Amino acid sequence: AGGVIDPPSTYWPEIQKICRKHDILLVSDEVICGFGRLGEWFGCQHYGVQPDIMPMAKGMSSGYLPISAVAFSDEVFETINEGGPISHGYTYSGHPVACAVAHANINIIEREGLVERVKNDVGPYLHARLQELADGHKIIGEVRGTGLIAGLQLMKSRDAREPFTTEDNAANICRDICLDKGLIMRAVGQAMVICPPLTITREEIDELIGLASDGLTETAAQFGVA
Repeated sequence: AGGVIDPPSTYWPEIQKICRKHDILLVSDEVICGFGRLGEWFGCQHYGVQPDIMPMAKGMSSGYLPISAVAFSDEVFETINEGGPISHGYTYSGHPVACAVAHANINIIEREGLVERVKNDVGPYLHARLQELADGHKIIGEVRGTGLIAGLQLMKSRDAREPFTTEDNAANICRDICLDKGLIMRAVGQAMVICPPLTITREEIDELIGLASDGLTETAAQFGVA
C-alpha cells in the first residue's frame, strides 16, 4: 500500500528481537501478504518471524466472498481467555457461505501447489523479467518486491536519483496509458504496483511485461526521459 517497500531480510527478525526483549506484542498484517502471495503461506514465514497476533483476509477466499480472521499465539489467547470466554459477536460473523468458499479456496491453493509455484517458478520469473524491463527503461529507478507482488519506482533521472514529484503526476499518467493498452497497474505515489493472480503463467507474465514496456516508453516520452 506504500508502494511495495520491502525491508531487508534482517529487518523483521531484529524487530521481533526488540519486541521480545521489551515484552511488546508483534502483529503481522497478513491481509495482503498471506496465503501464498510471497511464496510462503504467510508473509511472516518469508521474513522469519513468529507474530503474536495475525489478522488475515482477502487471500482466504481469493476475494470471491468477504471474510477475515485474526489468529493469536497461545500466550495471547490464554491471557484473553482467563476467567472464561469474552462474549462478542457480529451479525455476519462466521457466515457459513463465506467460510465454505474460504475452505474450498484454501484447498485449491494447497492441492494445486500454488504457494510453491509462486516461490519456485512464476515469482522468480516475474522479478527476472521486471529487472530486464528496468534495464531497458531509464524511467524505472528501482524494482522492489518479492513473490507475486512488485513495485516499479518511476524516476525523472535514474542517474541523478531525481524522483518525480506529486505535481509531475507521472505514476497516474503511466497508469492511464497502461490501462488504454489493456494492462491494469496501480499507481501508488510515484511507483507502479502489480499484484497478479497466483495462477498467472509465464506466457501471461511475458504479455504483462510487453504491455508495461509500451506504457513506460510512452510515459518516458511525455517527460523527456531517455
